[in-house]
Amino acid sequence: MKTEVAIVGAGPAGLLLAHLLHRAGVAAVVVETRSQEYVAARIRAGILEHSSVGLLTEAGLGDRLRAEGHEHRGIYLQHPGERHHLDFVDLTGRSVWVYGQTEVQKDLVAAGTAEVVYEVTETALHDVGTDSPYVTFVGKDGRPGRLDARVIAGCDGSFGPSRTAVPAQTFEREYPYSWLGILADVAPSTDELIYAWHPDGFALHSMRSPTVSRLYLQVPNGTAPGEWSDQRIWDALATRLGDGENGWKLTPGPITDKSVLPMRSYVQTPMRHGQLFLAGDAAHIVPPTGAKGLNLAIADVALLARALVALLKENDARLADSYSDDALRRVWRATHFSWWMTTMLHASADPFEAQLQLSQLRWVTSSRAGATGLAENYAGLDIGM
Repeated sequence: MKTEVAIVGAGPAGLLLAHLLHRAGVAAVVVETRSQEYVAARIRAGILEHSSVGLLTEAGLGDRLRAEGHEHRGIYLQHPGERHHLDFVDLTGRSVWVYGQTEVQKDLVAAGTAEVVYEVTETALHDVGTDSPYVTFVGKDGRPGRLDARVIAGCDGSFGPSRTAVPAQTFEREYPYSWLGILADVAPSTDELIYAWHPDGFALHSMRSPTVSRLYLQVPNGTAPGEWSDQRIWDALATRLGDGENGWKLTPGPITDKSVLPMRSYVQTPMRHGQLFLAGDAAHIVPPTGAKGLNLAIADVALLARALVALLKENDARLADSYSDDALRRVWRATHFSWWMTTMLHASADPFEAQLQLSQLRWVTSSRAGATGLAENYAGLDIGM
């Protein structure tokens, strides 16, 4: 097979890139290790920034988002005895939307603009430092395949082959805690997300729909989901989220999914080597506290699509040459914000650190300048900032 752009990975980053290229008249083929059903079912991010919603809408992917998604003006920040609402619209003029990554994936598949080869194995990248890169793989039928392209886009996450094909400097931070996340078939007990600091550990009340809640608890690294019974989870959530305080109640319900997510920050630079360009988790990972993972991937792809269209249709390499630096400016801003939110909200055994965290929370919730800084970063900066 031959194409202009070979895309490795059919998650939201890969399919969105293929969609944007298709709209601009650039041919692309996507190869993916997993099945279409597996990729569509992965439960990941659930918050879209203002700029992400704008880009998806401009790309013709916003109809169901705006009909079925839920626009939020802000979030709640909480510590024992106090809950404060930060109104992003009042502070910055920007809102966020609750719309899960699974829904974005459905919209991209429904658009039908991406040619995808699913369930391949032994994917390998070749000659990425030349003008004739190509991808080899073994198809579902067991036959070897080869995809020749002018450019390869690595959108295959942190464990795919693209990352290791780029000689790079890496920066990493491991956090001494994880998140135990649940999905529950119960209406959310809050109208907007609650981020709660508590001496027992951080808790987050999020949601997926009017009938499905998504909640998280800070747990030690190495925790297995089975160590926490449903009752233990709801009891801990009630304590950390302040059930009964000021008349607020947490409503428990049947838990349908339970998983543990380790927390880490990772950035790889550069995001380009020869004719190979990285986007999304293939180049960077952030802890989910700042709701940045999917939004960073969308921002990467927006920049990369413009760069590749200029390169392949106009023979203009300027945007391609600046892609890594342009993308990394936003990546490092989001990495810092995610680290800041994470370290402000997660409890440790250090009483000195606890007092610093509470001081920071009091400042953010009482200072318009502090609240505006959080709102500006959470609701999202312009793509290409």
